[in-house]
Amino acid sequence: MSESPLTAGGMRRKPRQARSQERVNRILDVAEDLFASQGYSATTTNAIAARAQVSIGSLYQFFPDKTAILRALALRYAEMLHQELAAINETELVALSLSDYVDRLIDTTDRFFTENPSYYAIFMEVQGTIHELAEIDEITDAKLIQDLANSLAKRDARLTPADCEAIAFVLVKAIGTLLWLSLGQEKLFRERLVTETKRLTLKYLQSYFPSDPMPPNNSAGAD
Repeated sequence: MSESPLTAGGMRRKPRQARSQERVNRILDVAEDLFASQGYSATTTNAIAARAQVSIGSLYQFFPDKTAILRALALRYAEMLHQELAAINETELVALSLSDYVDRLIDTTDRFFTENPSYYAIFMEVQGTIHELAEIDEITDAKLIQDLANSLAKRDARLTPADCEAIAFVLVKAIGTLLWLSLGQEKLFRERLVTETKRLTLKYLQSYFPSDPMPPNNSAGAD
């Protein structure tokens, strides 16, 4: 794609100078806070501009409407999550036991959700109402699936590319959905759901990697 992710997300124009990029980041930071605290529907572009200390005309230079701001924010979250998972050293992952491998993948995803509580607060309100957000989710998942498939292929060269893609698809969709649903639960039950997600993931992977040893006394894999 020749467009930048932000431009593809609905920006009127891409910031080309550091000062413009700083202004866009400030608009997104303020929008994130207002969408989470007041709700997407109740927040206006005028309120975002005022809190960000930019003129409404300056805001409209980059974003044609409030939905474009939301799409850009969704893309920023998606890129953050992708970078978090991509930062896990692939060589190190291959050397980990299967149980530790699962822990690393799920803990990294769960930490992202924990450290970005506005993500859930904002997108629960608009879920299913803005079709572009579903497209962003699909693009993000596709990147994660490809990365995970590559990692699985290095873990066991006997797996075919089709095997790796199918396993990665199941894992990304299952882990993402379960951890997303856990965010709306009470703290103790949420923690239990994270553990159960690890258990489910580990048992599934062991069906493809039966010879991969599981360390003793591991809560995620205990019966």
